[in-house]
Amino acid sequence: MDSVFRKLFFGAIGLFLALPIIVVAGVSVNQKQSLTFPPQGFSLGWYGQIFTDPEWRNALIASLTLAVTSAAVAVAIALPLAWFLWRRIAPWANIFQLLGVAPFTLPPVITALGLLTFWATAGFYGQPWTAAVSHGIFFVTLPLVTLSLGFSSIDRSLVEAAATMGADDRTIFRTVILPLILPYVVSGYAFAFVLSLNEYIVAYMTVGFTMETLPIKIFNALRYGYTPTMASVTILFVATAAVVFGLIARFGDLPKLLGAMSGDDK
Repeated sequence: MDSVFRKLFFGAIGLFLALPIIVVAGVSVNQKQSLTFPPQGFSLGWYGQIFTDPEWRNALIASLTLAVTSAAVAVAIALPLAWFLWRRIAPWANIFQLLGVAPFTLPPVITALGLLTFWATAGFYGQPWTAAVSHGIFFVTLPLVTLSLGFSSIDRSLVEAAATMGADDRTIFRTVILPLILPYVVSGYAFAFVLSLNEYIVAYMTVGFTMETLPIKIFNALRYGYTPTMASVTILFVATAAVVFGLIARFGDLPKLLGAMSGDDK
């Protein structure tokens, strides 16, 4: 009986957590332009509008471009930093790790205001590339964590053996280290990509209205009334995150990427 009640309890919690997505999904297929649930009629036309309407399509392209670029920037910052922290086991090296996680631990508004002040002072406010750099800095914590886990799982005797055979640091990194941490690089990139795709505050503060991503487009469109296209975009975001994390779970060790210890590590 306890197991039955436990399953019912967790099932009720799962249903409660899924209710907002269920409601939004129902609204996104409304045949009429109304915020009603259950949906009145059924139509996928609002999903098609994301790709056929020029404004929504441009916002989608801007969001994808920003997410792809900023995730690459985040990994480019996190990889050498994690490599440095793994090689330099010293108390003072933790300062660099603290700097790496600081942007993500601060409230997004504080980070966004700091980036806004920096880009405005530097004279680059409103440039699209500043949003990519800002998102890369803001989300660098995610690949830094996954890469740190990847480096910690490496047997240092492999590096020592390669060095004994005459390999320099560059060769060791390319032939030994990189193949071992590649799943962690991919997962860190995926985490940063998904969150960058959904982020609003930092992007809005750094580029304003010069580049309209999908989250910014939704907030701007709300001034003129609600359309089910907004709900369709939300479901598209959820589906993208589910696909990305599903692929990571399918082809990688998701619990280990999230920090769980294996049986040998306990």
